[in-house]
Amino acid sequence: MTVDQIPITRFSIITRITPKALRYYDQLGLLVPAAKDTLTGYRYYTADQLEKGVAVKTLCSLGISLEEVACYLDAEAKGDLDALQAMREKYLYKTRSQIARLQRIEALLRQSDKELLKMALSDPVIKEVPAMRVASKREKGNYGETIGRLIGELCEMLVRPVNQKNHVKVSGPCMAIYHDEEYKENDADIEVAIPITGRIEVDEGMEVKTLPPARVLAVVHKGSYDTLILTYREIWDYMTKNGMELAGPGRELYLSDPCKTAPEELLTEIQLQIKEGPVKT
Repeated sequence: MTVDQIPITRFSIITRITPKALRYYDQLGLLVPAAKDTLTGYRYYTADQLEKGVAVKTLCSLGISLEEVACYLDAEAKGDLDALQAMREKYLYKTRSQIARLQRIEALLRQSDKELLKMALSDPVIKEVPAMRVASKREKGNYGETIGRLIGELCEMLVRPVNQKNHVKVSGPCMAIYHDEEYKENDADIEVAIPITGRIEVDEGMEVKTLPPARVLAVVHKGSYDTLILTYREIWDYMTKNGMELAGPGRELYLSDPCKTAPEELLTEIQLQIKEGPVKT
C-alpha cells in the first residue's frame, strides 16, 4: 500500500458506505478501487475517489437506482447539463408525488372511524347533466399520474396568449372520464375534459368536442382522492338496491383545487351515467 492509498475499511468510514456495498459497486463498475492487492484481493482507494464515493452515497440515499446513479455520474463527468437537469426534474416530480401521497394517507388516518366509513356529503341523487363543450385529451396509464399530467397539459394550453386573446374561458370544473368497464392498475383508459367557451386552438392529441347530455346518479365526496373508494362503494350499493344500470363512462368532477385545498377538505363529485327507467322504492 502506498502513502496515498486508503484501505477499504477506512474509505467505508469516511464515505459511510459499507464494505459489502463497496465490493458490490466495484463489481458493477460504479466505484472501482484505484488498486487491488494481487495476493489478497484487498481493495485500496485514493483521496480523489472520496468525492465520488460521497456522491454515490448521497444519490442512493435519495432513492435513485444504482443504474441511474451511474448515468448521473457519467453525465456529470461529461458536463451534460441538460441530462443532469432532466434527471433532477424526474426525481423532484417523484418526490413531490410521494409527499402528496403521504399527506393523503395522513389525512385519511386522522379521520375518525365514523368519518372514515362515510365520506359522502349527501345521499346520491339523480340529475340530468346538459350537453357541454369541452377541451379534452385521452390516454392510457396510471390513474393518479395520468390525470394530474393531462390536467396540467390542458390548463397550460388554455392560458396561452392565442387562446386568451380569443377569450377562452373555463365554464365548469375539470373532470376525469373513465372509459374502461373494469379497474386497471397501469393501463387505464382515461380522458380529462375541461368545459370551455370561446374559440380555442389545441395541441395534437387534444380535441374540442361536445359531451352529450346524460342522466346520472351523483354524489359529492369530501376527503382525499385515496378515500374516493368509500363513496364509490356507497353509490354502487345505492344503484344495486334501486335496480339501476350503467349507461356510459363514469365521471369525477374536481370541485376543489388540490394545490390550494387540504386533502381532507377536497370536494369531488362522482357521476355514474344510468339508463332511463323507474327507480325502485
